[in-house]
Amino acid sequence: MPRFSVIVPAYQVQAYLSQCLDSVLSQSYPDLELIAVDDCSPDACGAIIDEYAARDARVKAVHLARNQGLGGARNAGMAEASGDYLVFLDSDDTLTPDALRAIADRIKETGEPDVLVYDYARTYWDGRTVRNQLAGRLTHQGPAPFRLEDRPGLLRVLMVAWNKACRRDFVAQHGFTFPPGYYEDTPWTFPVLLTAESIATLDRVCVHYRQRRQGSILGTTSDRHFDLFEQYERVFAFVEERPELARWRPELFRRMVDHYATVFTRRGRLPRGSHGAFLRRARAHYRRYRVPGIRMQPRSALVRFGLHRTFRALQLASAARRRTLKAAVKLARAVRAGTLRLHYRVQLRLPVRADRAVFASEAGRGDPGALEEAVRALAPHIRTAWIVRPEHQHTLPPGPRRIRPGGAAYWTALARAKYLVTDADALDRRLRKRRGQVVIQTRRGTPLGHMGLDLLERPAAARDTDFAALLRGVDQWDHVLSGNRHSTLVWERVFPGRYRTLEYGSPRNDVFQRATSADVSRLRESLGIPRGAVAILYAPACRDHRRTQRPLLDLERVVRRLGPRFVILARPQPAHDGPLGAGARIIDVGDHPSVESLCLASDALLTDYASLMFDYANLDRPVVVHTEDWEAYEAARGAYFDLRSFPPGAVARSEDELIDIFASGHWCGSRSAQLRAAFRERFCAYDDGRAAERVVRHVVLGDAPQALPPVVPLARRNPVPSAGARSPLATVPQPSGHLPVTESH
Repeated sequence: MPRFSVIVPAYQVQAYLSQCLDSVLSQSYPDLELIAVDDCSPDACGAIIDEYAARDARVKAVHLARNQGLGGARNAGMAEASGDYLVFLDSDDTLTPDALRAIADRIKETGEPDVLVYDYARTYWDGRTVRNQLAGRLTHQGPAPFRLEDRPGLLRVLMVAWNKACRRDFVAQHGFTFPPGYYEDTPWTFPVLLTAESIATLDRVCVHYRQRRQGSILGTTSDRHFDLFEQYERVFAFVEERPELARWRPELFRRMVDHYATVFTRRGRLPRGSHGAFLRRARAHYRRYRVPGIRMQPRSALVRFGLHRTFRALQLASAARRRTLKAAVKLARAVRAGTLRLHYRVQLRLPVRADRAVFASEAGRGDPGALEEAVRALAPHIRTAWIVRPEHQHTLPPGPRRIRPGGAAYWTALARAKYLVTDADALDRRLRKRRGQVVIQTRRGTPLGHMGLDLLERPAAARDTDFAALLRGVDQWDHVLSGNRHSTLVWERVFPGRYRTLEYGSPRNDVFQRATSADVSRLRESLGIPRGAVAILYAPACRDHRRTQRPLLDLERVVRRLGPRFVILARPQPAHDGPLGAGARIIDVGDHPSVESLCLASDALLTDYASLMFDYANLDRPVVVHTEDWEAYEAARGAYFDLRSFPPGAVARSEDELIDIFASGHWCGSRSAQLRAAFRERFCAYDDGRAAERVVRHVVLGDAPQALPPVVPLARRNPVPSAGARSPLATVPQPSGHLPVTESH
């Protein structure tokens, strides 16, 4: 008996069916049967299903003699099911990787509930992925399993069958089946949730809900939308037959009215001339099932009173109002833009202020933040300000003035501040640099992947880069900071200009030499890292060849295999897709404002191609690189050296190899230390903790280069040790079937 029976009804989806079936059969949890139901489809769906059944014994092919619709096809699949749990999947949707394993783990964890509700994300034809807006109702907080009265908000999550795993014995006991017609999910999901004695949730995207370019079948114009009335009649008939469920009538009534209003107001759902008939039936149901004394949304009046013509008149008036408002907003924006252009021209005629410095960063505080702090400490006569968007203000320390991009203060600062500091290619493409202004370009880390003009031959990585505008920005640079000779040589070639390179180190890394053990302990406590745990900071790079940034590693599996001594601080790319994993030993730090603080709090770095490895090496702590897709990364982005041949530590070419590296202790072994020492010698030459001081003293205070603090040699530096370095680091017993990783890594 398999754990899951995955039921996939198929009708005229030949273009998507293979992707759907592959998403099931490639699951890391193989204990399943896949029941694919050909609903008498006129295209190649039946042949595709037979091909899969011939290749994989887990596939059961069911062919219906006549088309029965989605509900009938699902019923036919249930009749063939033998699994513990039923999982429904529409044939143009897909399961996310490792979804069934996560579902199985959650079912076991919550004691075999009748129903498990999991999350989904809409995937659009243009590549966008948008998670369910009500994902918060699927939180793991609180007791589990539970009954619906404990969390009635579940009734507001999308009422479909494919976001739930139902225990087959529970379904059979109550005789649940799908009715014919449109909206067949409605009289299935409401009774299932109302009847279940035990429910659990899984806060993880398990289904990618495809949004076709032409829309779904429920979005087409058809009289079959009138089937909705019969489906709600079935729901209320179910409740009337069970007096113990009468308390749910108010919520069901609200859901019904809202559903009717949604269908009525969505453009293109109802055929022309049928709106009045639809409202009359909706009003009849309103009166029939109404529960006195409950609050309703304002648009329920549309159903209650059947105000068809009034509603249409209000719609036309609202459309006219929106057009007028849009025109007014457009005019106001044009007037504001013209006023700001005039304001900027006026400010350009006023003197440059030698006591003003403006900072901006695209990567949190970074180097500009460290320089701003040094300016306030070493040159207090300079007034500093930050250009920052409202959503990023939490990344800045208190003190400096905040300037919102695009306003009058913004253009005043760009026109009159003497010092302009940024890590972006340009502060603003409309900036007109003046005589007497100094632009300091800090960049954003040591380059591994190709940058600047080298991207001319890498269209996947270059995307829509305007290289002419890029070079115009380079022409405005006066100084470019460099943390090592490798960066100097790359910057001067790929960003050709007349600037001067300052090989003074990376100011953002100064904190690694200044921080204390007390600082490390405080940071670990604030992040919730257990005392004595080994904290691994996981920071992958962006994949230019991928539309979504789903992590390549199954972090749940990694921590499960490594055991309780290890925790992972997960810092994915901002546009990552899919869950990072659940549990107390995976800490999501994606929104943390300071990556330097995360480095200090961790005991080791796990990355692939992120430039953070060059900064982290300054801490002289272990680094492990995961190079499973190196060939794809190198082909898309290009690389300045082969990381596998000159790594900062142990190299893992697969997830299992990565687990072995940590389990065997190789990550902190002598060979890894030797690799790290060579890496530090090449890339950490100038980062001795005084980089920001050297920049400020030379550029702002005018000190000669020979008068600046000399660079402290690597051998004499004392970066703060990790918390794990002060206690024995555990290794994990090797699981059978995996050989220990040798020092050849």
